[in-house]
Amino acid sequence: QHHYSREICGFHVQGLSAPFEAVVLNRTSGEGRLRARGPIDCERQREFTFIIQAHDCGTGPKGHAKKRSHKAVVHVQVGDVNEFSPVFGQLEYHGSVTEGKVYDSILQVQASDQDCSPQYSQICNYQITSQDTAFAIDRNGNIRNTESLSFDKKSHYKIRVTAFDCGQKRATQDTVVHIHVKPICKPGWQGWSKLVDYEPGMGGKLLFPKMHLETCAGSVSWIRTTVELETSGAGRGCDRQSYSERSLQKLCGASSGSTDLLPAPSGVFNWTATLVTDGGRDSDLTYRFDGRQAAKIPDWVVPQNLTHQFTITTWMKHGPSPGQRAEKETLLCNSDKTEMNRHHYSLYVHNCRLVFLLRTDYTQTDSFRPAEFHWKLEQICDKEWHYYIISVDFPVVTLYVDGVTFDPYLVTDDWPIHSSQIDVQLTVGACWQGGRNGMWAWLFTQYFRGSLSGLTIRPGKIESQKIISCLQSCKEGLDITSPESLGQRIKFHLNPAQSLVVMEGEDLEQMNAALRKVSYINSRQFPTKGARHLRISTAVQCFGEDVCISVPDIEAVVMVMQPSEPRITISGAEHLTIPASDLALGLSLFRDLHIISTVIKSDGQTNTDHRSGAFKEITHNLDYCDIMVLGEELRAGLESLELHHSALSGKHLEYANSSTGMSIYGVDSISHYTEVIRQVRYQSRQAVDSVRTFRLTCSELNGRYISDQYTLQVNILHSEEAIEHVNHVMAPPKYMQIIHPTVIESNSYSSGECIYCFSPVVPAVATAVIVLCIAALLVALLSVYRLNQPENQEHIHKHPLPEKQADCDGSSLSITVNPLEVRQTIYIESQT
Repeated sequence: QHHYSREICGFHVQGLSAPFEAVVLNRTSGEGRLRARGPIDCERQREFTFIIQAHDCGTGPKGHAKKRSHKAVVHVQVGDVNEFSPVFGQLEYHGSVTEGKVYDSILQVQASDQDCSPQYSQICNYQITSQDTAFAIDRNGNIRNTESLSFDKKSHYKIRVTAFDCGQKRATQDTVVHIHVKPICKPGWQGWSKLVDYEPGMGGKLLFPKMHLETCAGSVSWIRTTVELETSGAGRGCDRQSYSERSLQKLCGASSGSTDLLPAPSGVFNWTATLVTDGGRDSDLTYRFDGRQAAKIPDWVVPQNLTHQFTITTWMKHGPSPGQRAEKETLLCNSDKTEMNRHHYSLYVHNCRLVFLLRTDYTQTDSFRPAEFHWKLEQICDKEWHYYIISVDFPVVTLYVDGVTFDPYLVTDDWPIHSSQIDVQLTVGACWQGGRNGMWAWLFTQYFRGSLSGLTIRPGKIESQKIISCLQSCKEGLDITSPESLGQRIKFHLNPAQSLVVMEGEDLEQMNAALRKVSYINSRQFPTKGARHLRISTAVQCFGEDVCISVPDIEAVVMVMQPSEPRITISGAEHLTIPASDLALGLSLFRDLHIISTVIKSDGQTNTDHRSGAFKEITHNLDYCDIMVLGEELRAGLESLELHHSALSGKHLEYANSSTGMSIYGVDSISHYTEVIRQVRYQSRQAVDSVRTFRLTCSELNGRYISDQYTLQVNILHSEEAIEHVNHVMAPPKYMQIIHPTVIESNSYSSGECIYCFSPVVPAVATAVIVLCIAALLVALLSVYRLNQPENQEHIHKHPLPEKQADCDGSSLSITVNPLEVRQTIYIESQT
């Protein structure tokens, strides 16, 4: 009965959470095995502690009276398997460095492993997988730079990093690290653009709308900022009015009488045609002299009324002369045409000195008098454009350079020159060296090397400083938008040329706001395209500090865009017909003239369709119109172009006349030019060829924009042609109807022709009467014509015809056509 009590029948595990069970392997020996009831996960629980007891089989087969052993405590540790890979806490990391510094640690990356054992759960190594990088990483994930970095060279780095656990299992996904390089805080202006586009006609444009000064936490007590506009690339130092100097003097209120010695080449003013222009089509009209060009001014242009008071003005750009002993370089010279080669007055440059020579003659004085006036100025040889005015009030001569007065540093005297009957020659760019009785060739000497523009001479002194400022004023410059809105603690100064703005104050924010109000403006309708350079310089003071910040200068560019170019179109009659006898009274050539200007788009497309509404007419001024005689010149004393001076009343216009044509010039509106040109008349006092042809062109901005060429042909009917025309009317072909004349009124020609029309509707009775009358007159007319041909011709030329009569019983017939009348009528007259 005690057999069962000596055997172990089982084990009892106490603890419901313990996932283990024990089984008996040998009842007699009591050996058993502890096993898990299911999978054990170390990551969930690494250790288990529970109690186990053994019990015997009891006193009988049914296990009665079982006895238990003492309790044993069991500790179970779960072994780990490296089943997990390291995982980074972030997919991306961001760090920043200041350029020029090497850091021990910029940032730290971290990865973790879900394995439970120290061997497999710990990260033993980090590694940068990107190639050729300036960074390194240690075992703890700290990233550092191995060399100093430059913001200008590279401001952002992107590197990839991986991790390994102590079992050398690699992370399945790398992390990305962004390193941003910050520039060293440098005091200076920020938020400005290096390029500012300017569209013509837009008015003022703000240059720095978002600019501010970075002081890098520096304590600034005072600041001064200077904005300078450099415009030397546009025309004569800046964008000025491109009209001729003579026109500008009139616009600025100077007295009239100025003579333009370097005008734009045209039919009448043609002596500059062989000179070399400089600056391009879109810039001002300037002439470049290289020591080989010169121009002779025609005698009819040279002012003859110069007294002891007169004024010379010119723009000049000149550099140092080559060689140690430079020759004289003549801008303007009035010398003998032949014989003695005396210089009566001249303006020249010699060794970077400007010299004006003025020789009086014995009719004015017989004593030693001032003759040469010398000025030594840096402007004469600095290769920049400057505006020079020589104001003569003999014996005093004053020089103005860019509006600033300079007295001569040296004045030399000389004897007056003897008066003579020798003609003089005025030249530009050199001095005329006349020959004596053909002993040597006529030639130029003392050539000028440099550029000139707007060279004029006129009687009288310059009137005022205001006129001088007007003549040299720029049409572009800097401006301050709403200066009254600037802070009271900001002081500013804008120079007269508007090329320099100076601001100063103590408040940094007010200075930033003030600078944002600086703008660029160009008031020209057609400005010169191209770059204008800006320079901003700054000076600061700090509160009680020995060392204060230094603000570097900055440079920017204002780019003036290409303006829409005008197309000037001239239209009117292309053919006129007139009897030669009527030319003595004069023929209005351009009665129906029309001048319009339209815009040519920058892409080359022109809006010219009236019906579509795309035609865009614009208004602007003209500065000259030339009427050229094509073919043989007008014969002096017999033919001429006439314009009554009353036609110029109330207008800013003048005109010059010659055998080659007429030039009307001055800055005025298109409508005024049209009104004046319509009053130009062609007169001929003696029969000329059968055809005279005229060509009209107009200009804006001194030849920058030229109109199309409008050609007018005048057909002249001589007396023989008129008689042949009469005979043709009197001898109609068979079945031709003779019709009554009809008066046609017209204020303009519709197709470029003078057309005289007859009504095709004639009553039958009137037709029969006219046929009988003409038949009766035919025989008498032929006989009278043969007997009195000279008389009739004389009658046709000289005698006006009476009003037309109703009867037709005369013996002679003549036709008179008068195209000068607005009411155009053909008279058929019968005389007994």
